[in-house]
Amino acid sequence: MGMTCTDPESLHGIAWLACYLSSGKHMLFYSSFGTVLLLLAITAPVSLAFGFMGAMAARAGFAPLRWLGLAYTSVVRGVPDIVFFLFFVIALDQGIEYLRHEALCPGWTEPVRQGNDFIVCPEAKAPLSTAPQWVHEVYNFMLAVFTFAIVFGAFAANVLIGAMRAVPRAQMETAEAYGMSRRQAFWRILVPQMWTYALPGLSNLWMILIKATPLLFLLGVEDIVYWARELGGSKNPRFSSYPHGDWRIYYFLALLVFYLALTKVSEVGLGRLTRRLSHGQATAAGEAMRKAGA
Repeated sequence: MGMTCTDPESLHGIAWLACYLSSGKHMLFYSSFGTVLLLLAITAPVSLAFGFMGAMAARAGFAPLRWLGLAYTSVVRGVPDIVFFLFFVIALDQGIEYLRHEALCPGWTEPVRQGNDFIVCPEAKAPLSTAPQWVHEVYNFMLAVFTFAIVFGAFAANVLIGAMRAVPRAQMETAEAYGMSRRQAFWRILVPQMWTYALPGLSNLWMILIKATPLLFLLGVEDIVYWARELGGSKNPRFSSYPHGDWRIYYFLALLVFYLALTKVSEVGLGRLTRRLSHGQATAAGEAMRKAGA
């Protein structure tokens, strides 16, 4: 007869554990690993885009734009990540609701700021209180992506600025001597070559981004750390069909294995990318590859 999980009290040993690990909350726990991977997959290119724009702004000839780029990299990098995550998300969320409030509720007479409370009309809430749960989850996730991108984009901008400066000036002068405009030399000479110099710094930034994903919990996203704390804590028979003691150490050991595996895969992938970009380049790695093939 097949195993059934409808009566957990009658189960013992492996059968109990199998039903416990396949419960609804554990399905959410397993899916939260996908949430972390999705965050990394979206945040990495968005952060790189923010960083590239910040680096271009910091190198701009137009002074106000250059000051803006330098301010972005300096201010964001100078603020502790956890402070930025706690403050910026609240400010961004309230900013969105305030703009919606001004547009949708022109007849509202009460002040929006009432002491420590921020009160807008119901139509201006983002998302609406009547919206399905998945809308709230997607909204929180997108706020998290944007916040991560702002923070790590500033660090990426600093790395890219250094990489742009590392490209030999003679390369740019040669391109201009052949009749290229500054814009053409930038996109055809500087940008393709800078990635070789930027990759070590970007690799470290990727590793830091992986370690920063537990901050999702602070942004209202039910990530793997949230579920490890929720499922691993002591469960009383009165409130749970699967009572157990404090098992958080086992859940966090699972997270340890996950992060170590993700780090190892990243190291292998980044190592291969480094070798590919270094091929034929006048860098230490490129010279080592040239001598090895000679």
